[in-house]
Amino acid sequence: MSDTPLKSDQNTLPVPMAPAALAEAPSPSARDGFHDTLDRTLASVQARMTMGVSPYAAASAWQDWALALSRAPGRQTELAERFWDNQWQAFKGAWDADAGFRPAPGDHRFDDEGWTAPLARVFKQNFLAAEDWWAAATHPQRGMYQRNAERVSFMARQTLDAMSPSNMLWFNPEVQRRTMETGGQNLVNGVMNLANDWLSECSMQCEDPSEDFVPGRDVACTPGKVVFRNHILELIQYAPTTGAVQAEPVLIVPAWIMKYYILDLSPENSLIRYLVGQGFTVFCISWLNPGAEERELSLDDYRRDGVLAALDAVERICPDEKVHACGYCLGGTILSIAAAAMARDGDDRFASITLLAAQTDFSEAGELMLFIDDAQIAYLEDLMWAQGYLDQRQMAGTFRVLRARDLVWSRLVRRYFMGEEEQEFDIGAWSKDATRMPYRMHSQYLRSLFLENRLTAGRFAVEGRVIALKDISAPLFVLATEEDHIAPWRSVYKTALFTDNDLTFALVSGGHNGGILSAPGKKHREYRLGHRPPGAQYVDPDSWHTRYAPTSGSWWPVWTDWLRHKGKGEETAPPGMGAPEAGFSPLCEAPGLYVQQH
Repeated sequence: MSDTPLKSDQNTLPVPMAPAALAEAPSPSARDGFHDTLDRTLASVQARMTMGVSPYAAASAWQDWALALSRAPGRQTELAERFWDNQWQAFKGAWDADAGFRPAPGDHRFDDEGWTAPLARVFKQNFLAAEDWWAAATHPQRGMYQRNAERVSFMARQTLDAMSPSNMLWFNPEVQRRTMETGGQNLVNGVMNLANDWLSECSMQCEDPSEDFVPGRDVACTPGKVVFRNHILELIQYAPTTGAVQAEPVLIVPAWIMKYYILDLSPENSLIRYLVGQGFTVFCISWLNPGAEERELSLDDYRRDGVLAALDAVERICPDEKVHACGYCLGGTILSIAAAAMARDGDDRFASITLLAAQTDFSEAGELMLFIDDAQIAYLEDLMWAQGYLDQRQMAGTFRVLRARDLVWSRLVRRYFMGEEEQEFDIGAWSKDATRMPYRMHSQYLRSLFLENRLTAGRFAVEGRVIALKDISAPLFVLATEEDHIAPWRSVYKTALFTDNDLTFALVSGGHNGGILSAPGKKHREYRLGHRPPGAQYVDPDSWHTRYAPTSGSWWPVWTDWLRHKGKGEETAPPGMGAPEAGFSPLCEAPGLYVQQH
């Protein structure tokens, strides 16, 4: 939602807010044109150099930490004692493989047997000692802003990850062994990989689309047709594969930060294909990949011309039936906004609502929140102001930083030191096929949801009137993933705090994308499932986690059974593809045109 009333709502009563909260990113004409343009142009150049990360936010966090430490002699003494204790423990670990520091669970940088050699143990133990000390040193201090403490801790971890001996040719025994085995060919291959990547980076080019996973051929290949298109979306209707289908169709709203086919990857990994095979009529939105000309698309455009326009089309193609709506990531956030506004206005077209790894409250949104404050958003706004959008390279950089150990440094070692080409997977090819974010929409999203958390604070207005999630009466299926760095599961769980309807919550193994891609038959998959009837007392997330034991297997069959139960439970003949008589003739074969935009 915009930070000012929408253009169509200028004559409605404004939502009561503090004047400062109404301020939107200033347009170039908001101040004197020349001076404002000069300031923002300079800021946009700086933002390009730092990939949209504000150095001022980082500097202020370190300053706060240093000032808090300078006035705490007890803390200084404690850290000095810890330093010498760590040195002694590291010394013991260098001589005895069973003593000293051990990597944290999930840290695989030192798994190779070469790290048990005496000299390698010295490097490893000294690094782990430093890691332990900095973890203690950046622990929140009395009188320090919590956000700054978290930022300093995060930046210290990132710096240490970069300095790990596993990232250095002369320290890493695995790389040294490979060099001896290949006569240095691994380093030759690594230099070639580095040169190719450097040229691509200097030319500001995005990674080339995969030749092995082409949309419409290898991925996004579930048969269907585009039955509706406007300036912001294409609506795909998938061809039935069963003789009869459930009466209520399913409408999927993916995030516009990614291309929709994360839900329709290779056939054995496609949630959409699975749904169709289970006898559901499935529709899915494919969002436009915006350019500079779409800079003024707003968050409400995605609600009105996106979710509601798609819902209207589905209603015309499948008349007299309610719709099971499913939103993934940001698609779930905008779906929840649309559903709350519909509930407020008495629109009951949803049979059920499913939110997959989607946040409605952003007060505990994880490490991504470390990048969000007024200074950081202003920095991003200046970057987007010059371009008209946030580029996919700039977004990808942020997400990689969140998991730099796995997505940056481990990749560096394999690609540049080991000389290995990355093996292509469908999800990896999809992650390279990113989209852009319009200037106005992304600014509104960051300010009104991430920064000000208006949706659950009772300050988010649609068409001039505040909405509330507790107005939603349609049954909810809310799913979170255990290892999610983008939408932490406890943050997703907070939907239960702000709703009072029938709610089923599922916590599944895996991360933000991998946890969703949980086809039946995959190994090492499990889920927890709990149900809250309307009016039940709130259960905090840790108590919920203790109450429900994990079950092995995929959550997909559980969800499809839930959809059947929340619908009529009736089967009918599959509807036709589109509705020509209602103005929804098939336009082209799936996956359509918008998914091909780069």
